[in-house]
Amino acid sequence: MKKLQLFLACVLLGTVTIYSQGTSGTNAKFEYRSLIDLPTAGILERGYVGVGLDALPFGVVVTKIEVGVFNNFSFGISYGGGNIIGSGKVDWYELPGVNIRFRPVDETPAFPAIAIGFDSQGKGIYDDSKNRYQIKSPGFFIVAAKNFEFFGYLSLHGNINYSLERDDGDKDVNLGIGIEKTIGDQVSFVAEYDFAINDNTGGSIGDGNGYLNMGLRWSVGEGFTVGLDLRNLLDNSKLTSSKADRGIFVEYVTAVF
Repeated sequence: MKKLQLFLACVLLGTVTIYSQGTSGTNAKFEYRSLIDLPTAGILERGYVGVGLDALPFGVVVTKIEVGVFNNFSFGISYGGGNIIGSGKVDWYELPGVNIRFRPVDETPAFPAIAIGFDSQGKGIYDDSKNRYQIKSPGFFIVAAKNFEFFGYLSLHGNINYSLERDDGDKDVNLGIGIEKTIGDQVSFVAEYDFAINDNTGGSIGDGNGYLNMGLRWSVGEGFTVGLDLRNLLDNSKLTSSKADRGIFVEYVTAVF
């Protein structure tokens, strides 16, 4: 019951209403803090709160709340579980996730933005025997991002991360890359490739192909962004029940102080 209350609180904290743009398209007011699974160098401005939700296969739902505490510093918590959508017993995650990030370098015309942080929230079904999520949490990360004017905007992203989910025997540092391309005022295409170097040996779930994800984001107005994701397009999984799949993304950003 306490875990259910925590999950509902994550959703309800996003109900304050102040009008703003979403995070997609050339008119976007807010930055992405992640593309699909990989973190970016984006950060919430001081005084803003972002509430996000990912709906994934097997009834998995993950919610996240982030707060821009200071300039270029944000903090967030997340929580979820499997079989939330569906019937039968809900498989709640054992612990909430924590997300902390700091951007010491802002983007300039000649230099990318750089952010460092920690995120303990993975995605998918949690494997108790290996103490890991189906998609490992980023853990400690450093990311860089650079924007270019190209028929709107084109953003390039690079990521290095070290997950603390290592009981499967794969303890490597990981790499990831990604892009965002605006499509008009309100829509963006996002894509990422997680090399999954930390998920290809030992008792890993990954099959050595890496995780290729793509999605669309649409700023529907007044702080809301919705999206559809196509995930694991390279079938990077040793689990016969986990191949390429789809996910839904929803986010709301508003000012609170």
